[in-house]
Amino acid sequence: MAEYIGRFAPSPTGPLHFGSLVAALASYAAARSAGGKWLLRMEDLDQPREQPGAADDILRTLDKLGLEWDGPVIYQSTRLERYRAVLDDLARRGFAYPCACTRRELEDSALAIDGSRIYPGTCRRGLAPGKAAHSVRVRSHGAPIGFADAVQGWLEQRVETEVGDFVLLRADGITAYQLAVVVDDLDQGITNVVRGADLLDSTARQIHLQRLLGARTPRYVHVPVAVNAAGEKLSKQTGARPLDLSDPQAELARARRFLNQAADGWDIARVPRLRTIAAPE
Repeated sequence: MAEYIGRFAPSPTGPLHFGSLVAALASYAAARSAGGKWLLRMEDLDQPREQPGAADDILRTLDKLGLEWDGPVIYQSTRLERYRAVLDDLARRGFAYPCACTRRELEDSALAIDGSRIYPGTCRRGLAPGKAAHSVRVRSHGAPIGFADAVQGWLEQRVETEVGDFVLLRADGITAYQLAVVVDDLDQGITNVVRGADLLDSTARQIHLQRLLGARTPRYVHVPVAVNAAGEKLSKQTGARPLDLSDPQAELARARRFLNQAADGWDIARVPRLRTIAAPE
């Protein structure tokens, strides 16, 4: 059996809240129960959204919760050259191409399952005369990409028709999440990805990139996402309150109950087979 290597990858856009604790605890408990490593990665590529001091606050919070990570913390903002090298390689091999389409020009395209627009392939055969590239996209295909999630079951997606050729480099010059996460998981040797079910619909896209890069596909576990009374995912934007660090053990106990886990250990069979669950008051 290969060594188990898991990870937690928060975005430093604010303090950790209950929803992020659920994802952190699930990935941590799964790694420790398997005798594996638990790595920490800061997804700090989107600098305009980053809150000053949030990354350090996240580290202090995890420390107070007793969720100890292995090895150095990886910051995506230090890996821009690596992402560019991978992007250039995909382009050289014909798997990525420049795109001149703007959001306004795609407003009439059908909606994908995650609310984005399904790309119609406008620039697949080259830029129209007089058009300048705004972004870089990956070539997708119509064959179904399926995977077995240990909580959510078997899922399948045809990326070309359900998402389209998705963006790898954004119009603002920022490396897209889908490319960065796949390259990071490859370079860190991640074998198991335990995260929230809000990322479930991104998984087929990531597997597509993994195959283009010759990377092994990790085993996936997507746990239920904590939502508020309105059914919205807990986040800074939806007013999720920071964790109460005056009693870290109480916060951990709430997260364990949410995941239907006992006080110690990890039993994946007990995790509710749901995408969302209302957060406890």
